[in-house]
Amino acid sequence: MPAARQESRPDSLTLATHGEVRHDWSLEEIEALFALPFNDLLFRAQQVHRAHFEANAVQVSTLLSIKTGACPEDCKYCPQSGHYNTGLGKEKLLEIEKVVEQARAAQEAGASRFCMGAAWKSPRERDLEVVLEMVRRVKALGLETCMTLGMVDSDQASRLSDAGLDYYNHNLDTSPEYYGEVITTRTYADRLETLGNVREAGMKVCSGGILGMGEAPRDRAALLQQLVKLEPHPESVPINMLVKVPGTPLANVEDLDPIEYIRAIAVARLLMPKSHVRLSAGREQMSDSTQALAFLAGANSIFYGDSLLTTGNPQVEKDRALFDRLGLHPERRETCTDEAGQQAALTAALEASAVRQAATALDTEASRLAYDAAQA
Repeated sequence: MPAARQESRPDSLTLATHGEVRHDWSLEEIEALFALPFNDLLFRAQQVHRAHFEANAVQVSTLLSIKTGACPEDCKYCPQSGHYNTGLGKEKLLEIEKVVEQARAAQEAGASRFCMGAAWKSPRERDLEVVLEMVRRVKALGLETCMTLGMVDSDQASRLSDAGLDYYNHNLDTSPEYYGEVITTRTYADRLETLGNVREAGMKVCSGGILGMGEAPRDRAALLQQLVKLEPHPESVPINMLVKVPGTPLANVEDLDPIEYIRAIAVARLLMPKSHVRLSAGREQMSDSTQALAFLAGANSIFYGDSLLTTGNPQVEKDRALFDRLGLHPERRETCTDEAGQQAALTAALEASAVRQAATALDTEASRLAYDAAQA
């Protein structure tokens, strides 16, 4: 290993091990973390993790696709892209009651956050109104809410925030340098602008990337550097492993070494000590041992359930068995343990819904009367 790299380590590693929040990590410093001996890297990551989180608690989310397929984007990893023939049928936006039903089931299964994803480049006005009501209804159950709807402008972000959306997911996917090899229909700047709109609207940011798309190790470091530059750091950082879907351009890319994936989890923990680092897509392909290493490396969030949008995910019972073997337990929100608070939130949401319905009825009647008067 080059002597220069060894000499650059001590200050950076000391800061990383102390869990200091920084936004100015250089690419060389991040690469030095990746280059640590595996055991040393995991040891340091576990120290930082324990300094900021309960060691054996894992935040549990459930993800539901509320609108599937026919996306105009050309993301080379995505089975929902309309550019590729993956055998995935197009589905319209789900009905609100169906979404609430799924959210309630997720809550009963132990989820504390309910995430909803739609295959859009950006939401249309008529769809956004339905989505806003989904947020209100799911929020009323006492769950944290998260959505991924593609690009949103400042007005859309504000409306989502006003409806009670807690998190907005918008991944950077990979490094700025490799991005053009994966996506051409949306720029890196577009993604950063959406994240800025989300943050300005007062929502929490969920943003990460996908590993195993043929990128170089330096691209993984550069992706994490981009996330670290965000102020504040994303509250949730999903580190996805590519799910190779037949029909997509990345279906036959070489598999990523699981050890390299674990390294990325550990470095993310060191760089973003107060963020939840999430095991997301690709978990179905991971062995229990790989997942155990990921938790040791500082991962403390998962998606829970039978599917992630359109790809598989370990079944609920299998996840529960793994948690039991590892001595892990779901992280609980304080608001979720307060039944009186839940009931108050539900009552408030229902009252607000009744007010909106009454206002809509009045507007409709006023429009009818105005029309009648115009015809008289």
